[in-house]
This record gives sequence, structure tokens and C-alpha cells, in this order.
Amino acid sequence: MQPLEQVHQVHPLPQSKPDSMEELLRLTAELGATDLHLSGNMPPSYRIRGKITPYPCPPFTPRELEDRLGEIMSSRHMELLKSKYSVDLGLNKPGVGRFRVIIFYQRGCMSAAIRMLADGMPGFKELGLPTSLAQLPKFHDGLVLVTGATGSGKSTTLATIIDEINRTSQRNIITIEDPIEYEHANINCIVSQRELYTDVASFADAIRDSLRQDPDVILVGEMRDPETIRTAITAAETGHLVFSTLHSRDATSSINRIVGTFPAGEQSQIRQQLSTSLRTVVSQRLLPNTGGTGRVPAVEIMFINTGISNLIRNGKDEMIYSSIETGLKEGMQTMEQSLVRLVYEGKISVETALGAARRPDLLQKRLSVMRCV
Repeated sequence: MQPLEQVHQVHPLPQSKPDSMEELLRLTAELGATDLHLSGNMPPSYRIRGKITPYPCPPFTPRELEDRLGEIMSSRHMELLKSKYSVDLGLNKPGVGRFRVIIFYQRGCMSAAIRMLADGMPGFKELGLPTSLAQLPKFHDGLVLVTGATGSGKSTTLATIIDEINRTSQRNIITIEDPIEYEHANINCIVSQRELYTDVASFADAIRDSLRQDPDVILVGEMRDPETIRTAITAAETGHLVFSTLHSRDATSSINRIVGTFPAGEQSQIRQQLSTSLRTVVSQRLLPNTGGTGRVPAVEIMFINTGISNLIRNGKDEMIYSSIETGLKEGMQTMEQSLVRLVYEGKISVETALGAARRPDLLQKRLSVMRCV
């Protein structure tokens, strides 16, 4: 954990317990934290520069924590929490910030993970994303996936793409989210944002509904189940531009994840559909920078060309990595190539790069060659 002294510079010991959720959220902004974690019989903990740091105050009792979290839940949220044992919601506190909240039970007690969202809409350059991704808002059909673990910046990347489409074209955009994290005003496009359980019962239902609403662009917050995946692929096949996310590590595992969701008898058909509808897979990780002042994205990018399309169709997933590696001129890069570039530019340390690599042995060889040049 991060030394408490860094927090004490802002709030010296001892501190009384924050007496409201608003105060807890305000501290998130004051401490420069990205996340707030709340759990019974523990003090609040903040993620600062990628490390979990407990706030120097007495722990919350489970009852106190329920009272705090009750301040931000509606009756609908309470019902969902009771029936599903977890609930997602978006929160906007004027003068404090915007937050994504998940409330859940662990060991029979209510807990929460709360992420602070960036103000405004950052651009590709501000996010530190590769310039080749700037072509994504110019696509007119097909499926684009942004993948990575929770907290890897997938939602922010997608919001930036939608914002760019909104500013540079005249299209009808429909987003389906759980919850809505970034609000988009109508600039040059019509943007309709639907929230799961508030505006629609399921992702698959919302996609089907959207196809009757004359959409050009559809954003699906997450491909969670076969029905949602099948419906999203169908939308992409029928001339719509569809964006979505997966919790997968890289481009190859994203293909495997989608295909493996379906029974064996359907997998060949899904591969055929993916080979013609998939346009791009972007896989992200956020890594601590060398100065310890923030995080930078490491990004794998796969644009579908004829060769990769054939590999997907024929189930030769093990050959996809090599095709990405040799696709630099088309804007592609593997995670290892991204990590080498970040080390070369002095943005991350060698140790950080090796810890993030899927193939650390290969990365080590490339870094050794780089030192000799």
C-alpha cells in the first residue's frame, strides 16, 4: 500500500469519519484518487496513483456504511440490490464530480467500489492513445471491440470515440449502458442514451429496439451473454457501426471469448459472422508512469484485413498475433510492441513493462536489442 504520509500531507492524523457520502466523494477529488473503496469494519480506502491507500480515520461499522450508501440509492436501486445482490449506478455531484458506483454484498455486508470520472471529454491525444485509433470514428459499419480488465479505461475510450463522431458527422447514435457514465449532448448528431434497468430490461432487448429507431451507430456497454453478442453481430452485419466492450486481455482472447460463449454447434457460424463483421479490436491496460504521478495506456490494436479475416474464419487464432505484429503499416501493434515503445519513450519502467507483458521473454529480448541500438 502507498505510505500513509502522502495522504497525511493533505489530511494529518487523526481524522474523524466522514459524516456523509458527499464528504467521502469530495475527498476522492481532493486526494487526486481514481477510486474509493468502502467496506464494513474498515476505513475508506482510496486508489491514488494506482495504489490502495486507507484514509486515516476509524473504520465504518456495517450499519454506518449502509446509511452512507443509502444516501445515493433510489428505491429502484434498493430493489435491484436486494434481488441481484449488486447494483450499478451513475452519480453526478455538482461541485464535486461525476462517479460510477457499484454497490454489492461481501460477507453479508454492503460494500462499494466508486470510480471518479474525468470532467469533460478527453481527446485521443490527451488519453495517450495511438494515432491510428483516430480512424475509428470514421467507420460506417461493422463491430469494434474495446477490451481490457475493469479500470483499464474502456468506457473513456468509447466515450471519446462517440464524442468525435458527434462532432464530425451527422448520424443517429444510440448508446445502451449500465450505468450511463458520460453524458453526450446533441452536437451534430442525435445521441439517445438508454440505461439498463431504467430505460430497458436488457442489452439484447435494447439492441433489437434500437434497430427500429433508424440508428447509424450503436454502443453496447458490454457483451455479457450469447443473446447480446448474437444481436450485436447481426446489427453490425446489417450496415450499422456497433461499439462494445469485453473483459478480455488481448485480441486473440477476445475472439476466443466470443466464440467460446456459444455451443460447439454454433461456433463455426459465429466465426464466419465475425470474420466479415469485425473491424477492430483494441485491448488496453493502464500502467503507472515512471514519475509516479499517474498512469499511461498500453494498447494492442488489431484492424481486420483479409489475412486476419481468414484466420478468424478458419479457427487459426494462434496465428493472429504474428499478423498483428507485422501490421504496423496498417496501424496495428501487439501489446509487447506498445510496451517497448512506452519504455523507449521513458513513460514506463522496464519492470512495469515486463509485469504487463503477455510474453515477457519476448519483451525482454526486444528491450535488450533496444539497449544495444
